[in-house]
Amino acid sequence: MLRLDAGRIFAGLVGQSESNLRAVIQTAEAIAPCVLWIDEMEKGFAGSRSSASSDGGTSSRVFGSFISWMQEKRSPVFIVATANDVSQLPPEMLRKGRWDELFFVDLPTREEREAIWNIQIGKFKRDAQGFDIRQMAKVTESFTGPEIEQVFIEALYRAFEQEQEPTDLTIGEVLVDFVPLSKLMGESMSVLRTWAKGRARPGTTPPSDRNLRKIAV
Repeated sequence: MLRLDAGRIFAGLVGQSESNLRAVIQTAEAIAPCVLWIDEMEKGFAGSRSSASSDGGTSSRVFGSFISWMQEKRSPVFIVATANDVSQLPPEMLRKGRWDELFFVDLPTREEREAIWNIQIGKFKRDAQGFDIRQMAKVTESFTGPEIEQVFIEALYRAFEQEQEPTDLTIGEVLVDFVPLSKLMGESMSVLRTWAKGRARPGTTPPSDRNLRKIAV
């Protein structure tokens, strides 16, 4: 798997950005079959709508060359991209033919949060069986994976100050003052969810649909 930081394609010298893109394409095709992962795509290609007076049309040329390659490539390069705000991407980037499917990854479900807690606790060499994982997953309903990780890290720090090991109580103390992004930027997340309805496939099957499938089986 190759990771592409789209923002690093652009350079200050005339023609350097286009040259960087050609190097990316040549490298991916030379290594193929491979997966090309573009992280936070909107950071690199959001400027493609800029006028020629601001950057000489560099962003538009690089963007045009890239989406043309996506459409016409014959080498087995499977492209996967992530974006925090798809509204910043040009419409032509999102059309069918360039992507097989668009997925909307919402906040983790309870089952996913339980798995995340188990992973994070184990990553820091602690035994997850010593914690009430089910309850912790319940009280972190609106938390993302990185936020759950940060909660446990802060609990480790608090326990270290007291020369103890972290417990459910320590984690609860951290959660009292912890404000997740879903509350801090609740309005923006609501807009994103509204955009995703009917436009993107859910990244996770809702629990209600999962139960209906079990009943049907």
